[in-house]
Amino acid sequence: MTEPVLSIRNITKMFGALAASDNVSLDLMPGEIHALIGPNGAGKSTLIQQISGGLTPDAGSVHFLGRDVTGLDTVARARLGLGRTFQISALAMEDTVLQNAMLGALGAKGRPFSILRPIMRDKGLRQVAEAALDRMGLSTHHNTVTGELSHGQRRQLEVAVALTLSPRAFLMDEPMAGLGTSGTHDLTAILSNLRHEAPILLVEHDMDAVFALADRISVLDYGRIIATGTVDEIRAHPDVRRAYLGEET
Repeated sequence: MTEPVLSIRNITKMFGALAASDNVSLDLMPGEIHALIGPNGAGKSTLIQQISGGLTPDAGSVHFLGRDVTGLDTVARARLGLGRTFQISALAMEDTVLQNAMLGALGAKGRPFSILRPIMRDKGLRQVAEAALDRMGLSTHHNTVTGELSHGQRRQLEVAVALTLSPRAFLMDEPMAGLGTSGTHDLTAILSNLRHEAPILLVEHDMDAVFALADRISVLDYGRIIATGTVDEIRAHPDVRRAYLGEET
């Protein structure tokens, strides 16, 4: 039987009397896109923070590539190959596209940040960064200041930075946020191809994108997973329709 790349078991996180994560379990299997959906306030971002290492759960465990990583921080998990894109951009807007990608590659190597100019002369880092940018359709923007990119191009750059980690899995927190129809279509195609390199746990509000991409969907409501299944199973699930999809369909 194929083992999951990422396995979350009985994750619980309390904020006072509020259970932001209430005994949550889910798996990410090789080659799949597993979407995590739910209404605002359902606890999706809190769960992603615990999976990535930004928050420590009160109970439960996170296993990545068969290893218990519950006690590891974000940097350690990233160096194991857990790539992440953020709901709010974490790019350095004053740096060029290539500089952002090279700094991502530097972090992946576990080397300390130093003066930028010597880093830019590092041929190995440059090759890794350029290859990731070229894959994301940014080959003509290496020297563009990141703040001058369109919103969609910044999303592509975020994925390129994650690619410099040689990720074994992706965590993506609302990558379609703020994109128009064209940008969403382009990024959907990119993510569909990426799943064959590394599976994706996808948090997303754009249900058209979710239904186009997801192999499986888990629905979070008030910190609990209320259903997991295929697109057709989730569309038809009565609890899901009441909690979330009934407002979208």
